[in-house]
Formats: sequence, C-alpha cells, structure tokens
Amino acid sequence: MALVTMFVNGQAMSGGTLNDALHKARFVGKVDTAPTYRFFSVRDEFPGLHPVTTGGFVVPGELYEVEYDVLRDELLPREPKELELGVIELADGSGSLSMRMRESYLTATGVTDISDRGGWLTYLASTR
Repeated sequence: MALVTMFVNGQAMSGGTLNDALHKARFVGKVDTAPTYRFFSVRDEFPGLHPVTTGGFVVPGELYEVEYDVLRDELLPREPKELELGVIELADGSGSLSMRMRESYLTATGVTDISDRGGWLTYLASTR
C-alpha cells in the first residue's frame, strides 16, 4: 500500500475527537508548518489552516503516515464542510497533505483568527 503524510492540527491530533480515524496510521511526530499560514477557530469546534502570502504564522501539529484508503474511508468523511484537503508546506520545507480552510468560509459567522495563539490545543486551554 502507498503511504502519504498527513499533517493534522486540530481534532485529529492525539487525544482529539477525530484521532481514532488515524488508528491505522503511523505517528511520525510533532511538526510545525512553514510561517505562511493564518489559523482560525470555527465556532471553537475545530480549527482551519489557510495559506497567505504575507502575515503568516507557524502552526504546530502532528504528522502521520497514512494509507489512502484510511484517508478516503475513515478521516475525510468526518471532516467538516468548511475544510478541504490540500497540500501544505512544513517548517523543514517538505510538503504534506492537510485539511485547509475553504476560502469561502473565512468570513463566516463564528470564524475567529487565532493565528497568534500558539496552536489549537493552546487556544482551547485559554478558553477554559
């Protein structure tokens, strides 16, 4: 089976509500994105990563090696409509698949820019 890397930065991270969808994947480690993204909270339910050309931030997350069928059958069907699968740049210059915020939802009600908050888990801890 062919493996791809999948960067996760929200509910699919260790301990999150979607992490069980990656039970067949191999955890590679904690990684950061390149500093070319804005990061959003969607109704404080899940985050969204969006590429920008200026004013970007590093977003922390986790990297997994995963088979295509696991993405297709287990993870992607559970992702919210505000997100889409794309390719992102990691801090080391390599690329990875990741869920990204659809541009059409950036100005939707309940979407807050949390780029400067240190990632999803740090942001959630600050809201409790």
